[in-house]
Amino acid sequence: MPFPPSLLTDDEELILDLRPHWWYLTPVSTALGLAIVVGLAALIAGWPGPVKALVGVLVLAAAVWWLAVFVKWNTTNFVVTNERVISRTGVIAKKGIEIPLDRINTVFFDQTLFERLIGAGDLGIESAGEGGRQTFTDIRRPNLVQNEIYRQKELLEERRLTRLGQAAAAAGSAADPGTGPSIPEQIDQLDELRRRGVLSDAEFEAKKRDLLDRM
Repeated sequence: MPFPPSLLTDDEELILDLRPHWWYLTPVSTALGLAIVVGLAALIAGWPGPVKALVGVLVLAAAVWWLAVFVKWNTTNFVVTNERVISRTGVIAKKGIEIPLDRINTVFFDQTLFERLIGAGDLGIESAGEGGRQTFTDIRRPNLVQNEIYRQKELLEERRLTRLGQAAAAAGSAADPGTGPSIPEQIDQLDELRRRGVLSDAEFEAKKRDLLDRM
């Protein structure tokens, strides 16, 4: 099930939308296959009625188990946008986590030799905040996902620096071109841009610190 675009913000772009690796379904698929083989053997060999009934219950239970795991697989999304990393699962009862890119400190992955061969692995994210460290299992090509997260972090920082430069230029152009604004006046102008939503609180504080350091 694709990640709903309605959950993205106005300027947010979807970069990766991944379901768990197919290996996630292997154990339950193997169990269902074995149950079907036993069921066919019971029919062909003419096993006693009570045994056939027991085998039938086994096959039904394996089928229900497979369906439940498949639904969970199909409704699990690991998403990377140009602003966040998102993990969501569930249809009726849902759970998920969102990690802003600017709060991510480290991204690491772990693969066994077999997982490298099939292109699966675990991805870990260390971030600032209460969550601390989150681990996501059965990620497709986790090394490439790691690289993409770092790339999006760099692009996000570049966009913020660009916006900050534009805001500073806008603040400067509003002042007297002959004398130029004083540092307190520049801070007031930046604060006005913050109240209008042009700058975020974090961007305003960063620029204010930079201006105060010049005094």
